[in-house]
Amino acid sequence: MTPLLRRLLGLAPALFALTLLAVSYLALSPAPPKAADLGWDKLNHFAAFGTLTVLGGLSWPARLWRPAAALLAYGGLIELLQTQVPGRSAEWADLLADGIGILLGLALTRVLRRLAGRVRR
Repeated sequence: MTPLLRRLLGLAPALFALTLLAVSYLALSPAPPKAADLGWDKLNHFAAFGTLTVLGGLSWPARLWRPAAALLAYGGLIELLQTQVPGRSAEWADLLADGIGILLGLALTRVLRRLAGRVRR
């Protein structure tokens, strides 16, 4: 593995934590900043949870399904908490978008791992 790739992979846990904090803020804020909106609520969920899954998979490669399952539970928790935030509501479709993002993130993580394995050789 190249030193640059090793350094980037070493940053994955910190990037995961920062992204998790940002997603939490955006999901639980009564009025999230417009600059963070991708134009469609479901795309926001898909992108956030796909990104979190890739970062989680790179952070804890031996336990790929554990972070994914935890992220799906986290998505459900967000939906429950949003019922208590003025101007926000819970939707099953949001949780579905989270799950689709997680599945794509798992696939992308596997591709990235294979590419990283080729760099090692």
